[in-house]
Amino acid sequence: MPGIKTYGIQFPFRDSTRGDYLRLTETPEDEIRTDLLHLILTRKGSRYYLPDFGTRIYEFIFEPFDGPTFDNIKSDIQDAVDKYIPNLQINNITVQPYLEADELQGEINYEELGGQIFRVAGRGTEEYTAKVRIDYSVNSGTFESRDFIIINI
Repeated sequence: MPGIKTYGIQFPFRDSTRGDYLRLTETPEDEIRTDLLHLILTRKGSRYYLPDFGTRIYEFIFEPFDGPTFDNIKSDIQDAVDKYIPNLQINNITVQPYLEADELQGEINYEELGGQIFRVAGRGTEEYTAKVRIDYSVNSGTFESRDFIIINI
């Protein structure tokens, strides 16, 4: 379709509503969010020719969720972003134990805030043990945009 600028394939993959095979990102902010999710949810060592690409977030699923593990998750994400998305500045990474009551009570509606929730383990919520919230900003020289993502592991 002429006149529509796209940047790349949106992640997680979804069917296109415009006739493309997959949904494409149409704004730089969507592309950066997609790049960040792709980086975090890719297992380190799974990409040929880029064995350092990704994080070890899947390895933390069965670890004891205490202070040292939370610190390891934060540093792993920060190191990967520093290496592969240098124009992205992480403002804060919060790792906290997952409480199903938070979602059931509807205390915070993340979609209203503009964020999205991504679940590593599956569709249900009972198997999650931690919630990782990443607040980030992108500075293009003139403008700065801020956003966040939440990943349940």
